Amino acid sequence: MSQKIPSYNGGVGSRTAYLGLFMALAIIFGYIESLIPVPVPVPGMKLGLTNLVIAAILYLYSWREAIVISALRVVVLGFLFGNMFSIVYGLSGAVLSLIVMALLKKTGLFSVVGVSCGGGVAHNTGQVIAATFLVTGFPWRWYLPILMIAGLIAGLLIGIADAIILPRISRIGVLQTK
Repeated sequence: MSQKIPSYNGGVGSRTAYLGLFMALAIIFGYIESLIPVPVPVPGMKLGLTNLVIAAILYLYSWREAIVISALRVVVLGFLFGNMFSIVYGLSGAVLSLIVMALLKKTGLFSVVGVSCGGGVAHNTGQVIAATFLVTGFPWRWYLPILMIAGLIAGLLIGIADAIILPRISRIGVLQTK
């Protein structure tokens, strides 16, 4: 059953400030992730550290704030550490991931760990869909299963971390329950 996570219920100014902090945190995590080599033969595989922030925003605020922060994060990180292709791949993964996570969360049948797992798989699926349109002869038949497994594992780890972090945020007074 779904875990009850407190959500933010403060004023507009403090809400904007907290979202700015989450945005900065997502960019910092993206930078850290760009420095960590992932020793796998499949190009493009990452740990998904920025999704720790995005899943938290989905639970603490709503899908609207999560999509804005996620899109801004992809564009900023793309300009800082990537290129236009990384922005296209990042946005395709981020949009599909957030759609899936928002739908899974809305059902109330999944904990933050289950929602995060769904998001991890959807993120990699969205990137493979983009690659099939951008890369001629892209071997998606063997690439997709590998990335789905990687997305599931990364989503599991990110979901466990979010399950630990989210209740602690409310205890320090950053958030108030509705």
